[in-house]
Amino acid sequence: MALVAAVSATLALAVTARAQQPRTLKVQSAVPPSSTTQDALKFLADRVDKLTAGQLKIEALPGGAIVPPFEILDATHKKVIDGAWGISYWWFGKNKAATLFANTPAGIAGMDAVDFIGWVYEGGGLDLWNEFYQKELKLNLVAFPGIPPSPQALGWFKRPIKDLNDFRGMKCRQTGIVAELYSKMGMAVVNMPGGEILPAAERGTIDCAEWVGGIEDQRLGLHTVWKYHYTPGMHESASVAEMAFNKDVWDSLPDQNKEAIKSALSETFLRWWASYQRQNADAIAEFAEKHNVKLLTTPPEINQAFLKTWDEFAAAESAKNPFFKKVYDSQKAYAAKVVPAKRFMFPPYAFQADYYWPPKEGK
Repeated sequence: MALVAAVSATLALAVTARAQQPRTLKVQSAVPPSSTTQDALKFLADRVDKLTAGQLKIEALPGGAIVPPFEILDATHKKVIDGAWGISYWWFGKNKAATLFANTPAGIAGMDAVDFIGWVYEGGGLDLWNEFYQKELKLNLVAFPGIPPSPQALGWFKRPIKDLNDFRGMKCRQTGIVAELYSKMGMAVVNMPGGEILPAAERGTIDCAEWVGGIEDQRLGLHTVWKYHYTPGMHESASVAEMAFNKDVWDSLPDQNKEAIKSALSETFLRWWASYQRQNADAIAEFAEKHNVKLLTTPPEINQAFLKTWDEFAAAESAKNPFFKKVYDSQKAYAAKVVPAKRFMFPPYAFQADYYWPPKEGK
């Protein structure tokens, strides 16, 4: 009996030891190591490590570490990596409904990033998101909202643009749905990962580029080539990124670890966003004060044309893509409640901003 008890105790200890072995998930982004989006992934990894007392770790890999940047979703599906830290509109080529889960373009039906998160968690959006990947695209994935890298600037230009005609014909880096819409507006679009933008700008092979704005553009170095920076843009006025895990990997995690990841994602959304706004303010000041960048307001005609182009596109896509229509109708129904109410309840940001910080002459 003593021998049986000893063997049982030994086996129990072995099982406990195995259960306590830390597990590491390889998660790759599609952005350069210097990006604040990569900083956010590192913050997420740190929070998951602490919330699970070291039992679950995330190896935060930058774009290209294991697979090319725009292959992270398929690589996650195939379990080459455990997770993809990106944004859903990059998968626009698989099904145009992908862009809707990024609240892009234009902040769907007027929703800002918080409105969109409300639709995700309170309006059935998360179920639709996973239905999209698992049933529509047949991908073995589980998705969650990530960070809100917005509002984004119209971009950087080699020369001033006064109206829509100036905008037409320029060769500009754009991606996903944004590239298609700007192409319809007359821009000559070029798709490339973020790490390739600066070399293309330096060679003169592109005339303009959209990346993000503020601190992200500063880290990429776009201000060293072009000196005309226009904001705002409508193409990503309230975009939200995503965290997609391989479903088998996700299902294999203990429930407590799953909840830790969910909590860490929500915290990352808030903490990164707050930090991002301050960093943007510092970068914008540096553009003007140290690098002689002309900070310019986008001609309203361009943003109005963009909204019109998106509305026409969405109507045409809804007519031929049932799942696109299903998601878009859900988003518009949610927006119809929250956007008018928010406009009624919230004071315009410019009201107090103009009182305390009136626009400078010529801005």
